[in-house]
Amino acid sequence: MNGELLIGRVRWWHLAEMARMETAIFGPEAWSEGLLWSELAAGHDYRAVFDRSAGGPEGRIAGYAGTAFSDTEAWINNIAVDAGYRRRGVATMLMDDLVARARAGGAKSVFLEVAVDNVPAQRLYDRYGFYGIGVRKNYYQHTGTDAAVMRMDL
Repeated sequence: MNGELLIGRVRWWHLAEMARMETAIFGPEAWSEGLLWSELAAGHDYRAVFDRSAGGPEGRIAGYAGTAFSDTEAWINNIAVDAGYRRRGVATMLMDDLVARARAGGAKSVFLEVAVDNVPAQRLYDRYGFYGIGVRKNYYQHTGTDAAVMRMDL
C-alpha cells in the first residue's frame, strides 16, 4: 500500500471535489454537491482516503464513503473510488474503517444498496461477508437499474 494514502474525515470544503468525482464515476446517477452537503448536515459520517503526494494541502481525494449510524445498524450511503486509484486498496481502506467504526458504535448489522450490474462493487462486498436480502426495482431513477440490498452481520 502506498504510504501516502491516509484516511480522514470529510469536511465541507471537500464536497466540490467529491461532486466532480460523483459525476465522473456515476454519470446521471451522481449525487450533487447539494445532496452531499445534506448528508453532512444530517450528521452522516463521511470519510475519504487522501493521497498526500498529490493535490492541495490535504492531498487529493482518492475515494470516499458515507455511512449513517444508528444504535444497532449502519447504512453505507455512498462509496466511490477515483478511476486513477482503483485496485490500490482504497475501497478496502474505506470498508475496513467503516466496519470498524460500526462495530465500535455497537452496530449489529451493516446494510447497503448496490446496482445489480456493478459486479466489482459486489465482489468487494462479498469479501466482507455481505449477502443479498432483496432487490429494489428501478431504484436508480435516471437509468432504471435495479439495486441489490445487501446485509453484513457484525
